[in-house]
Amino acid sequence: MKRFLLPLAVFSVLLLFLGAGLSLNPRELPSPLVGKPTPSFSAVRLDDAAGRISPADMAGRAWLLNVWASWCASCRIEHPLLMQFAQRQGTPLVGLNYKDGREDARQWLAQQGNPYLQSAFDPEGRLGMDFGVYGVPETFVIDKRGVIRLRHAGPLSEEVLQRKILPLLKELENG
Repeated sequence: MKRFLLPLAVFSVLLLFLGAGLSLNPRELPSPLVGKPTPSFSAVRLDDAAGRISPADMAGRAWLLNVWASWCASCRIEHPLLMQFAQRQGTPLVGLNYKDGREDARQWLAQQGNPYLQSAFDPEGRLGMDFGVYGVPETFVIDKRGVIRLRHAGPLSEEVLQRKILPLLKELENG
């Protein structure tokens, strides 16, 4: 009789692990950078090859970093929401153009509209790797001290903006 209980116990444990795995949200990929300072960088600007952009440009302000590319289909989905965000919010929105061609990216922004205060140009993806980017789009909320407070993988939605990002930005502005 005990011989039959062992396979049943193993099967039950496997079911528990499967159930726990299925309850996880694949959009909430862990980021070791949340709660840590923004990686230090000085990147070439997308709109001006002689210009530079760095986190020091945003010192003393909460800001969003949005990783995007002209070849990214999901970036097209979230782009109208970013345009609305840039028009209604006072929070700076900075772009990180990831593994893209400069002219392709500039043309895409000219056609779709440019919600970014400024965009860093990262053609090889090195800066994206410093941020632990898995793919595009990804959005980071960074506080006034330059600490990453939130990472959202995938396209932003109105729900994510209303339930996660805007409340966090309000908290950062008041705190």
